[in-house]
Amino acid sequence: MQMEALQMTPVRPVHMSAESHLGETLPKEEVKGFSDYLTDALKETNQLQIDSDKWNAALAAGKVDDVSQVVIASQKADIALQLTLQIRNRAVSAYQEIMRMQV
Repeated sequence: MQMEALQMTPVRPVHMSAESHLGETLPKEEVKGFSDYLTDALKETNQLQIDSDKWNAALAAGKVDDVSQVVIASQKADIALQLTLQIRNRAVSAYQEIMRMQV
């Protein structure tokens, strides 16, 4: 009786993947921190101030027909600056309160 050699096929790796209904396989969303929000707010306040200065310069040069646009830009910049100052004051006050605590 004659025997033949076994023919072995190459073993291929098996890739398994599944999606969880709990969401742990989903990519994590990037969460913005407080400093990111604060930086964005300061940049926006600065941009409003720059826009207000441009409108004022254009008004002084006589290039603006509608004065109300200049007033609106100035008020937006003023309100944004006031809000920024109030947030700064609250943050400083909270910091001072924490420093006064005894451990």
